[in-house]
Formats: sequence, structure tokens, C-alpha cells
Amino acid sequence: MKPEILNHLPGTHPWQNLIHWYEAIDSTNTLAKRMIAQGAPHGTVIIADRQTQGRGRMGRSFQSPAGFGVYLSVILRYNCHPEALMHLTCAAAVAMCDAVEQAASLRPGIKWTNDLVHNGRKLGGILTELVISETETAAIVGIGINCNQASADFSPDIRDFAGSLSMATGNNILRPRLIASMLRSLYDMDLHLFSCKDILLECYREDCITLGKEVSIVRGEEIRHGHALAVADDGGLVVKFSDGNTETVSSGEVSVRGMYGYV
Repeated sequence: MKPEILNHLPGTHPWQNLIHWYEAIDSTNTLAKRMIAQGAPHGTVIIADRQTQGRGRMGRSFQSPAGFGVYLSVILRYNCHPEALMHLTCAAAVAMCDAVEQAASLRPGIKWTNDLVHNGRKLGGILTELVISETETAAIVGIGINCNQASADFSPDIRDFAGSLSMATGNNILRPRLIASMLRSLYDMDLHLFSCKDILLECYREDCITLGKEVSIVRGEEIRHGHALAVADDGGLVVKFSDGNTETVSSGEVSVRGMYGYV
């Protein structure tokens, strides 16, 4: 697969010699953490055809069968405090919308904060993790995108709301082309992460399908209902709750009415 990916990348791409391809590993994000400890440089890319322990937000598993999807993590090292990277997941989500649009002629929406969606179905997700030391903050941006699954390929527990780019477009998705597009978009995001923060957040707001919707916020045993008003400058979701209070939500599970079984 790696030669096919390189065929779709410009020969000058700065990360082309930092791509690591695996037939099967536990998790690209988990391996990225190990590689950070071993000194892997900024721009190191880890791609797997299959993950045996793929992970999403809040400890959920992410189904990662061979031959169907893209499972990719990139290591980004920054000399900054972790607070300066609060918008990284938003920026990565916009970059992935750009990449999918370029490779599949379909622009997904974003369900706050990190799901790529189309017509109420989840196409993929982003898991951003930080490894903090005294000298730097290393970020891992992990991405999983369903490419060529049919509905029957998903397990019964997620079949009603999981989707793929092939299901959305009616076309077979060439994974090496999509991966190359993802790497181009991620590199461009990295170049502009700090200098164009306002622009990246505005693009995120335009793609975010959660805004204007009725939402349910779950934190442990507590469930609160409200209306999603805006995305704050730190990437948090501004919600007006049913009790009249307006708060910025930065953690917890957010369900959007009409999606993933939330009625």
C-alpha cells in the first residue's frame, strides 16, 4: 500500500519518508505514543490496514477491519503549552472534510466535536491525544474513516447509524488516493494551526452540523438537554440548557436529536 500512497503524493511532501505502513497493529494512536517515547519526529505518520484495538473518544472501540477503511495517526510536536492546542481537533476535522471532498467529491459534516457525518450516518472520527513533557507538547491526531463498507459489513449494534464513503457516494473509494489527500490536508493544517486559528475555527463552524440543533449532554449519570448555539474560540460547544443557563461544554458525550438513535 505504501508505494500506492506515495504515487498520489507530490515528491516534495515533507512527510513522505516518515510514513509507516502496517498490515495489522493494535492501534495507530497507541503505537504513536510508543514512538513518541522513542523520539519519532514531527510529521511521523502511522497507517494500518487493520486495527485489533481501534479506539475512539471516551474509551469506545472503533471497528477497523482490513481492506475497508483508513486508520491513520500523525505525530505533531509543538513547543507550546497544551492550552494552545485546544482547537487542534477542530482544525483536524476541517482538514479531513477538505481531504474527503478532494478524494471522494463529497464534503462531510462534522458532529461536534470529532465525528465526520453524512445524512445522519457516521463516516469516521478523530481522536486527538497529547503527550506532555517539560520541553514540549506532542500531539497525536488519530483518524479513522469508513471507505468501502456496505451496511451489512457493520456489526448489528452500529449498523443503523454507521456509514461509509462508498455508501454515501455510490462509488468505490481508492484508499491510497484518500490517504494522500489526508496527508496533504494535515500538513497544510499544521502549517497554519497557529497563524490562521480564527479562519480554521470559522471553517469548523460552517461544517458543524450540531449548531442550531437540540442536543443532549451526558456526563456520567447526569443528562442535560439544550440547544447548541455556537462553537467557542477554544473549540467548546456553547449550549443554552433547558433551565435557561448558557454554558460552554468542553467534555462529555453530545448527542444530536435525529442522529445515532437520539429522538
